Amino acid sequence: MTLPATMAGVQLIGHGGPDRLVWNDAIPLPVPGPGEVLVQVLAAGVNNTDINTRIGWYAPEVKTATDAGTEGVETGGWAGALRFPLVQGGDLCGRVVAHGPDVTAPAIGTRVICANCQAMPTADAPLAIEVIGSDYDGAFAEFCAVPARHLHDVDASPLTDVEIGAMPCAFGTAWNMLARGGAARGDDVLITGASGGVGLAAVALAQVLGANVTAQTAAHKADAVRAAGAHHIIDRAETPPKAAFDLCIDVVGGEGWGGLLDALRTGGRIVVSGAIAGPIVETDLRTLYLRDLTIHGATFQPADVFAGLVDLINTGAVRPLISRTYPLRDIGKAQADFASKRYPGKLVLIP
Repeated sequence: MTLPATMAGVQLIGHGGPDRLVWNDAIPLPVPGPGEVLVQVLAAGVNNTDINTRIGWYAPEVKTATDAGTEGVETGGWAGALRFPLVQGGDLCGRVVAHGPDVTAPAIGTRVICANCQAMPTADAPLAIEVIGSDYDGAFAEFCAVPARHLHDVDASPLTDVEIGAMPCAFGTAWNMLARGGAARGDDVLITGASGGVGLAAVALAQVLGANVTAQTAAHKADAVRAAGAHHIIDRAETPPKAAFDLCIDVVGGEGWGGLLDALRTGGRIVVSGAIAGPIVETDLRTLYLRDLTIHGATFQPADVFAGLVDLINTGAVRPLISRTYPLRDIGKAQADFASKRYPGKLVLIP
């Protein structure tokens, strides 16, 4: 294809409300550098992390839930201060349209995805990552430049561009959490926030692994969660039963977090990769050590773990629930709908 000199997209110009997302139809086209490829964006999912970054929720001084708002934050990216203007977008389904110097693969025309949290291990920092849409410009534009080594070929997948564009962040996070927690066939697994992107993905993936899935969700979304593979439903206002689970997958946090440890059997594991109800929690440390529980924080995604998810995508073994799609220009509406929690599953933007 003939590449333009500029592209349209959404730029984040600073931390704050939706007014900080500015449409720009004259962004210079990214030029792929050594080791990079230029990808035409076909679809990009809406995620908590994009909103959290916009409002500056990752700043350590912020102690509230993700819907409580923030003011005056200057270092609200996951790793501190961000470079503005920034093209966000951690979910990418795209097509390779140009190679940088010394790059030959993926081939031009290949449909690709990449993990949103990209492993960059070194001897001094074995869990180092780089985040698309935060550390470098992401998928909320017509094109983006991506390191070729992080891209995966999904041409073989029976899933649509929209479905694939909904999966890297939510399904990547969920698959990584299940791997970190050692989920296995026959495990009794509790999944909180089960109607959201990560939660619903965790339900589907845990079912693929052969686990017995109990999902915690609002009553009006229970049917969608059951359809994803949950065997049992607990209302989100309920306290889970004590000593009933081998593993808990949690993206909620908040004041009920201590009850999740109570819900684990002796030797149980909990994996945390979110805190939408609030990052400050209270628990009884005696529960932790007397019952030999293990707590995993999960952000770093080993390359082979994400590659395993790509295998599932290419065989069509899992499929996301897409509730709505929006033109990229309507990102403010999409994020407002996402924050309202009206819809189960994923909302997806189309450039």
